[in-house]
Amino acid sequence: MTATTLPHRRGRVSRPRLAAESVLLAAAGLIAALALAPIAALAVIAAHGTGNLWGHLAQYVLPDALVTTALLLAGVGTLVTVVGVGTAWLVATCRFPGRATFEWALLLPLAVPTYIVAYAYVDVVHPLGPIPTAIRALLGLTNPRDLPLPNVRSLAGCIILLGAVLYPYVYLTARATFLVQTANAVEVARTLGTGPAAAFFRIALPLARPAIVVGVSLALMETLNDIGASEFLGVGTLTVAIYSTWVNQSSLAGAAQIALVMLLVVFGLVLAERWARRRQRFAAAGSRGRPLAPLPLSGSKAAAAFLACLTPITIGFLIPAGHLVSEAWARIRFAGLPTEIAVEALNSALLAGTATIVVVTLGLIAALAARAQPRHPAGPLFLRLASVGYAIPGTVLAVGLLTPLALFDNALNDLMLRLTGFSTGLLLSGSGVALIIAYTIRFLAISAGSVEAGATKISPHLDMAARSLGRSLGETIRAVHLPLLRPALGAAGLLVFVDCMKELPATLMLRPINFETLATHVYGEAARGTYESGAVAALLIVLVGLVPVIVLARMSRPAVTFDSRDGGSRVTS
Repeated sequence: MTATTLPHRRGRVSRPRLAAESVLLAAAGLIAALALAPIAALAVIAAHGTGNLWGHLAQYVLPDALVTTALLLAGVGTLVTVVGVGTAWLVATCRFPGRATFEWALLLPLAVPTYIVAYAYVDVVHPLGPIPTAIRALLGLTNPRDLPLPNVRSLAGCIILLGAVLYPYVYLTARATFLVQTANAVEVARTLGTGPAAAFFRIALPLARPAIVVGVSLALMETLNDIGASEFLGVGTLTVAIYSTWVNQSSLAGAAQIALVMLLVVFGLVLAERWARRRQRFAAAGSRGRPLAPLPLSGSKAAAAFLACLTPITIGFLIPAGHLVSEAWARIRFAGLPTEIAVEALNSALLAGTATIVVVTLGLIAALAARAQPRHPAGPLFLRLASVGYAIPGTVLAVGLLTPLALFDNALNDLMLRLTGFSTGLLLSGSGVALIIAYTIRFLAISAGSVEAGATKISPHLDMAARSLGRSLGETIRAVHLPLLRPALGAAGLLVFVDCMKELPATLMLRPINFETLATHVYGEAARGTYESGAVAALLIVLVGLVPVIVLARMSRPAVTFDSRDGGSRVTS
């Protein structure tokens, strides 16, 4: 092929391609606007006022809710840090019985939603439940009053259960950092007489601080988003206050005002994370960086390490999952499968599947818009704005969507009545479309982040080659980007699907009338106290949640190769 056959000269961009890039950028801007719309709507709704209700909320609801939420965040943050960092250090740097199994098993609590853990433990630790009954049998007691146990329906119980489920966020990020840290600094400290504990606190822990902060922030965001566990356990958080104000007081404006206060808490967490990492620069290990040689543990130290890793898995996964299996089997043997479970599972799968397609598509557009024009500041800005929804709790998001969806439905209904005499009714707010929109805004950050991470591994030279051969932007995306991004798109789709299946707060507030999903079924049965009737639905959610945990466990295990040049092992991603 001669140079004259090339449609465009190298280094120049055709007008059609520029137009396509502009369209892609405009689409990313619309996606960012969609993510920001609920926040703007909240401000408008809250501005309408609540009459005399706001005085009641400000005097009797908000102070207690704020204090309770702050105590819950402090307790969960402390617990997930201690458990996550401690277990990560043990499996990354020590050798003891069961270490290889604990590497992936410590991620299992992520498969169980917080509201299902609370639902299971309320039944498990009931005075007539299996755990108190087993303890009384061992002690030879017959009267439940002879063995008073701590009440799980308390702030302390909520902190322990949420911490037992959410610590894997910290474990995952801390373990990855410990594995890739160069051993030189720690080993030099040891040769200078520093003990293992001092080396951990003075060297390894400061180096892992950014990763730990990110993991703790994710855990606290999930804590704020929780409504099922907090309500089941009688803990009056801001999330519970929003839901009760909207449902019990029938005040959308009051719920919006509490939601704005909650948003301030969320933004405070984000700013605290940024502040915690201010002025910190960490040099990554070079290509010859190697992990610490595992420290062999034996005797009491090995037993302590084993128990330290087994305990959070037992509390966060084994006990609730085992109880669900037992109760589900008993329910099926006694009365068969619930007749409504198939419909609810289908509802959940259809909503989650549709939302996954939309989320992955929009995330792809936002990420590719930032890549298509890397020098244009709007692309990266739109990508960041499109990802803010993950920081918005589901209850806040639902309140922010109610009014815009209702306004759209009313405007469309009036227009159709004038034009055709036909009423469209509640087209969005009265259907599953509202839930799909909520899921899209809430989980768009997962898709956009995954695609962005995958796109950074694609060499810009491939784009330049396609451009020099006269390929349009659409052809480049279809022939180059999509095949290379398939793993990232698959991982994003899997995570989004499972998160949509588990999502409770937004589903609870935006679902159509007489429409149930697996999550709302579990919530309804727990609210009525008929825990055994919701065991089958809860078990199905846990089984679905196990899939990404297994994939994540496989992906998070770095390869350790032996380098004969320096006589040691090193981590390769």
